[in-house]
Amino acid sequence: MAEVRLDCMGEACPVPLLKTQKKLKELNKGDVLIVEIDHSCAMKNVPEWARKEGYPVELEEVDEGEWEVIIELNK
Repeated sequence: MAEVRLDCMGEACPVPLLKTQKKLKELNKGDVLIVEIDHSCAMKNVPEWARKEGYPVELEEVDEGEWEVIIELNK
C-alpha cells in the first residue's frame, strides 16, 4: 500500500482530472492517491469523476482555496 501525492496546484480543468486519471492507472489496488488542487472547478470535477468510477473519495480543505482529494484504489 502506497500513498502517492499528485501536485495539480495552479492548473485549471481539465488538466487535474486528466492527470488524476493517468496516475490512477499507474497505481495498485490498496494505494491512496492524494491530489493537491487549488482550482474550484477541479475541486468539484475530480471527486465527482472518482465517485462515478466507484472509488472511495474524501475532500479536505487544507488551506483557504487549497484542497486535497483523497482517492482510495479499491479495484
